[in-house]
Amino acid sequence: MARVPLIPLDAIPPELRGAIERGLGSQMLSSPRPVQAWANRPPIALAWLELLERFYQDSLLSERLRELLRLKVASITTCQACQLARKSDTVSEEDIACLSLDSDRFTPAEQAALVFAELFAGNYQAIDDQHYARLAECFTPAEVAEISMFCGLMLAGGRLTYVLQAY
Repeated sequence: MARVPLIPLDAIPPELRGAIERGLGSQMLSSPRPVQAWANRPPIALAWLELLERFYQDSLLSERLRELLRLKVASITTCQACQLARKSDTVSEEDIACLSLDSDRFTPAEQAALVFAELFAGNYQAIDDQHYARLAECFTPAEVAEISMFCGLMLAGGRLTYVLQAY
């Protein structure tokens, strides 16, 4: 049971309801439930979805990399809804089962990003200049910034969903 009331979809303001529908249609959202909890504050919920939508519509990162990062962060936040959701067909169940950091299923760029995501979500104080140097070998500065921001948003969203029990 959610820790704050879930606002019924038909009671959510039209603009936010439209953002939910777009999110479900694009697989950005796997369920409306977290947003129904956030809908207790519609303008802020809408702003959150607009930011998330930017990552899915205007990303420098591949869909596959975003999904791998999202799932790696979800494995650390232990948000079951986040772990079970599939938001891209580019990541197979075999990939998920082998989501270890040194698997040869992943490219060197994916491995560097997965190491970063694991540390970001679980031991952020261990991230040092060497981690950013490894990312810089595979990604542009803009991509590195986006990886950092995406991991931050996934960490916040997963923790928020878990804490609110909005799954």
